[in-house]
Amino acid sequence: MQALGLDVLFKGSNFLRLLEGLWKALGISLIAVALSIVLGILFGIVMTVRNPVVKAVCRVYLEIVRIMPQMVLLFLVFFGTTRVFGWNLNAEAASVIVFTFWGTAEMGDLVRGAVTGVPKHQYESAFALGMTKAQAYLTVIIPLAIRQLIPQSMNLITRMIKTTSLVMMIGVVEVLKVSQQIIEANRMSSPNAVFGLYLTVFILYFVACWPFSLLAKRLERKWSN
Repeated sequence: MQALGLDVLFKGSNFLRLLEGLWKALGISLIAVALSIVLGILFGIVMTVRNPVVKAVCRVYLEIVRIMPQMVLLFLVFFGTTRVFGWNLNAEAASVIVFTFWGTAEMGDLVRGAVTGVPKHQYESAFALGMTKAQAYLTVIIPLAIRQLIPQSMNLITRMIKTTSLVMMIGVVEVLKVSQQIIEANRMSSPNAVFGLYLTVFILYFVACWPFSLLAKRLERKWSN
């Protein structure tokens, strides 16, 4: 175990610290996911509006999120806005804001694709039954779109969990930051700790993301029949 650098895990509370760091990363990502689902559904429905101004604004927002690296957004929100506007924003809150900003755009695009992917005759059938547009969306269109949306949203959740490793750059002590602290503290006594710690982080992220990946595949198989 020493040759692989795994002995460091059993020194003091190192492994417990890694789990606490993972929990912090998961907490940030899951809060952002919950907010992104709610805001993304609303944004996705807005994206289906045919108003050219609304469509242009939505497109600009979506392209900003797609083009701008999450690291830059983290620095902009945490270091930039706090200096310009003078507000007190901690690193965890800044991380949630950035990931929600990113997740809302991604989720909204998934919702838009799912809603527009519903066959046209479903709309026509709903309106033929005398439903209003709101009733048609709530009782017909959205339930049909969810079948396509949920597996894709699972993939978004795993991406957000993995991307939380970036928050260490603004001072959040998550699992990757904890591993670096442990490696630095044991640099002389355990020179192979780099391999052992990063291998452990790899396994922890795999265990955290794998259930979502399995669920997505299971839902895709179930609803494709």
